[in-house]
Amino acid sequence: MNPLETFEKMLAAGKDNALLRYSLGNEHHKLGHHDLAAEHLRAALVFDPGYSAAWKLLGKALADAGRPEEALTAYRQGIEAATGKGDLQAAKEMAVFARRIERLSSGEA
Repeated sequence: MNPLETFEKMLAAGKDNALLRYSLGNEHHKLGHHDLAAEHLRAALVFDPGYSAAWKLLGKALADAGRPEEALTAYRQGIEAATGKGDLQAAKEMAVFARRIERLSSGEA
């Protein structure tokens, strides 16, 4: 059984939590299922709005799904959440990703 199947089985059994949803989002993202990844990552953030890694991966999944404005919003919210809990490295990484999207949307290379 692959990790995705294992995680989906756990979810079906009612073991819903932030880490499980993050793991599902991560596996879907690896498979190129960016919209499904975003759905699970948003669910993870309902459980834990300060989950920096979930914010970061949500931004990436949305960007990879061709939804740059939503990705930028996710990164900005993630920066705020990460800064609030002292996760400065995650905040810096998301700031870099956000600037990249801003440059691309403004026509800069």
